[in-house]
Amino acid sequence: QVQLVESGGRLVLAGESLRLSCKASDDTFSNYGMGWFRQAPGKEREFVAALSWSGRSAGYGDSVKGRFTISRDNAKNTVYLQMNSLKVDDTGVYYCAASDGLGVNVAQYKYWGQGTQVTVSS
Repeated sequence: QVQLVESGGRLVLAGESLRLSCKASDDTFSNYGMGWFRQAPGKEREFVAALSWSGRSAGYGDSVKGRFTISRDNAKNTVYLQMNSLKVDDTGVYYCAASDGLGVNVAQYKYWGQGTQVTVSS
């Protein structure tokens, strides 16, 4: 069972950038499609971005397209989420997750990290 640990979340101002990291516990990382989700207080967990095991296929939620970029370094067992032009509405707990495929739904992911808090202030 792969373990995932997110890092990089913090308080930032609207318009600033932030990069989140998610490190996996072992080399099986390269077998999984990876996704980022976020959850704001009182709301359901929302799809943010996903990347195939090879890094060749990526997808983004409508609210982050053009601002966020997902990438991975299989040699480091790490997936990243580069977030630019942050908005107050981007505030939430960000989770990374691993899937046998590539999807936009929570149910498609089998392993989850504990989350990292991102707060965007105006």
